[in-house]
Amino acid sequence: MPSSPQKSALITGCSAGGIGHALAEAFQKQGLTVFATARSVSKMQALATLPNVTVLSLDVTSTASVTAAIAQVSQITGGRLDYLVNNAGQSGYMPALDVDVDDHDGPASPYRLFDVNFWGMLRMVQNCAPLLIETSGTVVNIGSVNGVVHPPLCSVYNATKAAVHSLGETLRMELQPLGVQVLTVVTGTIRTQIQANVPELPLPVDSRYHAVQPFLDAMHAGTAFPNKMNAAVYAQQVVGDILGGATGKVYRGTNAANARYAVTFLPQSFRDKILTGPTHLDEVGKK
Repeated sequence: MPSSPQKSALITGCSAGGIGHALAEAFQKQGLTVFATARSVSKMQALATLPNVTVLSLDVTSTASVTAAIAQVSQITGGRLDYLVNNAGQSGYMPALDVDVDDHDGPASPYRLFDVNFWGMLRMVQNCAPLLIETSGTVVNIGSVNGVVHPPLCSVYNATKAAVHSLGETLRMELQPLGVQVLTVVTGTIRTQIQANVPELPLPVDSRYHAVQPFLDAMHAGTAFPNKMNAAVYAQQVVGDILGGATGKVYRGTNAANARYAVTFLPQSFRDKILTGPTHLDEVGKK
């Protein structure tokens, strides 16, 4: 009796120091064939040295880049894929009143946040669907507690993650008849280098929110919330969930369980106090 083909995982956003990089290592340790992707292959050199890991250039905002990378995966696997892990993402911090809704092309464009975090994810699902259907595979979308508790001063990022959660739950029902499972990982605070890729924009001169600048500076520096889970620990937990067949939503990372509890049991006024406490929002509007 022929042996079953080795299972495979395609992961987006695998640059060194991030969640995707840690997930690639965790899958590889479990004996899977791993396709680690990022816009720059040079940022995945450590992964390229591991057995059964193939690094590929992939920009989730480009249909041409996505189709080219998936064609390479399909050629290697014979048109099959067991796990698609949509991890690529970008953060952004700015009071909602100061978001430049006319900035469509800049590195900190609010539209780019949606292109990377939401449309890129849907693009990957659409293009990988034929490979996943062949294996009755699983789509894994990396969400965020920001899409659950909606902290201030990052409204567009929060909106992208809320959209990711909504998409995941809809896909879960739509893909079920095709034999494909969907898992959304509601992610808490993880120790990564994501801040290095967040364009730091100054508040507009006429902003009403200059009082929150110290908090924005701390967010950009990655020091606003020092209690963070190690990315390797997070990845081990998430890969365990994935290989264990979890679907729907799981909450992983520092404060993820707290966020789930807060939205279920805590009064809104109490949640607001927790979320606004470190931001200096109470100083906004004071003469």
